[in-house]
Amino acid sequence: MKNIKIIEVPSEIGAGTRGSSLGIEAIKVAALDFMSNFFIHFPSEKIQDENKLLYEPIESPYAKRIKGVAAIYDRLSKSICDSMKDNFFPVVLSGDHSTSGGTIAGIKMAKPKSRLGVIWIDAHADLHTPYTTPSGNVHGMPMAATISKDNQECGVHEIDAETKKHWEFLKNVGKINPKVLPEDVVFISLRDYEKEERHLIEKYGMKVITTKEVRSKGAENVVRAVLRYLADCTDIYISFDVDSLDSSISKGTGTPVGNGLKEREAEDLISKFMQNRKVCCFEITEVNPTLDKENLMAEIAFNILQRSVNVLLMN
Repeated sequence: MKNIKIIEVPSEIGAGTRGSSLGIEAIKVAALDFMSNFFIHFPSEKIQDENKLLYEPIESPYAKRIKGVAAIYDRLSKSICDSMKDNFFPVVLSGDHSTSGGTIAGIKMAKPKSRLGVIWIDAHADLHTPYTTPSGNVHGMPMAATISKDNQECGVHEIDAETKKHWEFLKNVGKINPKVLPEDVVFISLRDYEKEERHLIEKYGMKVITTKEVRSKGAENVVRAVLRYLADCTDIYISFDVDSLDSSISKGTGTPVGNGLKEREAEDLISKFMQNRKVCCFEITEVNPTLDKENLMAEIAFNILQRSVNVLLMN
């Protein structure tokens, strides 16, 4: 049985739309609405955010508020590392996806010799860098920081020294670079990404499983194929961005995209992955209740969270 610890990261400085820092509280409200005392059962820790930067002028247009993101990477990676060394399984609830690079850094700091596989369930690849970004939003960059690629061959921006310093910090947190090999990343339900990101996916042969594939093969077969693909990895981290769900249900997130997973498909996939003992950390991110009238997104996220944790507890 796993000892679970909830790590809350209410940061939204990496997103382009405001409100995802409220996602964690929205998931807790959903738990109360379902008469669940889920959150009473586990120790939790809250990472201090830098959301005050939202009220300040942007210093790095090609990596907005990256200074704050760097501070969170630092805090979060230490928290994840300490939790894992204390034999906890970290379940991370984060505001925006930019902080996931800090989560991954923490796993590697706790297990520097491990070969870490990443299952990235997301409509987006998050493989942009300050050199290629169309938006400047850092939540489009954590995967590039994790595999430590600048992708300058597709670059369109000259970045200033300060931005470069913080970007180098993101890639090198924990003095481990890269954290993950590109071939050890699996994207699921990826469907909205730019040519610069496609360049990296094709160059390094990163694995992409489409929504259509999940639907035609079924969760069981997809999970088996992914785990076979990641067979050489000693540990696996799963990151679930709620925008991987179809836009008909994922209204409560900043970047909804059509042709996504159904709630049941995501739930089945994740709970089947969770049965594998290599999985060492699970993250849910990008719930934004300000975009959602009925708190539906948070309810779906809570259902997935609860079912996933129940599987962990039975393992």
